[in-house]
Amino acid sequence: MRKTVIITGGGASGMAAAFSASEAHHVILLEQNEKLGKKLYITGKGRCNLTNASDTETQLSQVVTNRRFLYSALYSFTNRDLMDLMEKHGLKLKTERGERVFPESDHSSDVIRTWENLLHMRQVDVRLNTRVTDILVEEGCVKGVRTLCRGREEVISCDALVLATGGLSYRTTGATGDGYRFSEKLGHTVTRCRPALDPMTVREPFVRDMSGLSLRNIGIRITGKRGLYYEDFGELLFTHFGVSGPVILSASSVVGRRFEEEKELKLFIDLKPALTEEVLDARILRDFSENLNKHFKNALGKLLPSGIIAPVIESSGIDPEKNVNLVTREERRRLLSVIKGFELTLTGLHGFDDAVITQGGVHVKEINASTMESRLVKNLYFAGELIDVDAMTGGYNLQIAWSTGILAGKSIKEE
Repeated sequence: MRKTVIITGGGASGMAAAFSASEAHHVILLEQNEKLGKKLYITGKGRCNLTNASDTETQLSQVVTNRRFLYSALYSFTNRDLMDLMEKHGLKLKTERGERVFPESDHSSDVIRTWENLLHMRQVDVRLNTRVTDILVEEGCVKGVRTLCRGREEVISCDALVLATGGLSYRTTGATGDGYRFSEKLGHTVTRCRPALDPMTVREPFVRDMSGLSLRNIGIRITGKRGLYYEDFGELLFTHFGVSGPVILSASSVVGRRFEEEKELKLFIDLKPALTEEVLDARILRDFSENLNKHFKNALGKLLPSGIIAPVIESSGIDPEKNVNLVTREERRRLLSVIKGFELTLTGLHGFDDAVITQGGVHVKEINASTMESRLVKNLYFAGELIDVDAMTGGYNLQIAWSTGILAGKSIKEE
């Protein structure tokens, strides 16, 4: 006998769970927005980095929180399984730098359309503009939900429920935190939630003048009271409030919780990580020899992007109007030190409005990792960002969403 299964949330994990469960059951997918996959529309700058093509062990190595919990999910529905499913149903894919996988069209809407077609094929009952306001439980077992749609309340009975309501990130897409409230009401523990894969704010006011400047192939180190917290290599972007870009977003997932203990951290940017200090010094001397009669401020154009020259000079303490041929060896050493470790003061995460994901969520000890079913409430399942798992940038978090959604849906057994 087919069960009636309700999926709350029409994002990545919700659509995956609905598709998976509909193989054996009648599925009702409830989404509070006017369309499915609203957050997917803006991921990857509208291109949707839907997974990462690396092997599963590499993917697991990129998980920041509760890696072991995800073994069953990521191995039961792999990135290859996802890519095969998408391509089988007409979505052409491409793999770019860092093994990031995108639709060939560069349109996130094509990813969503493919999932919508899959749900239509499986006759999933999709109900938009429908918000779940309560979950009904009797004798420790899910029995249904109470909903609100255009001012009209309704109770919908079910045999199983998958909570896939997402987290708190990108609030403009409708993130409300309802899933956390439902989970706590049902007896689950929700760990502290904080923004992750999030830009960070900087104390130094001059970064406002650098807004829009992108630095490629730079190294970063982040330190605090207990030493080195993070180091990496990649691309960084200056904003009107601080720093962003892939290397900063990944760093935020690792160091974000440090701001709860320390008000400030130090960011050091190596502007020339491929050059040793000796090679860099020789390069500076060569550039100086070509600009002997110029002011110091006009002699760094070949070495550094124009947008960062003034801040570097200010940090070095060298008079910008000084003739290059008068710059001392000690001053040159100070310049070298700044280029290899341009220092900024990080003051915190920017917040949920710009965060790609939420760090924290329903405690994994209260969820069966092999099925995604609650250990506290029978026939209640979890999927996606609502769970206390997260990973680095690069398509890994969406793979977690697809995998946990598929596993939750297929774990709902027939009567």
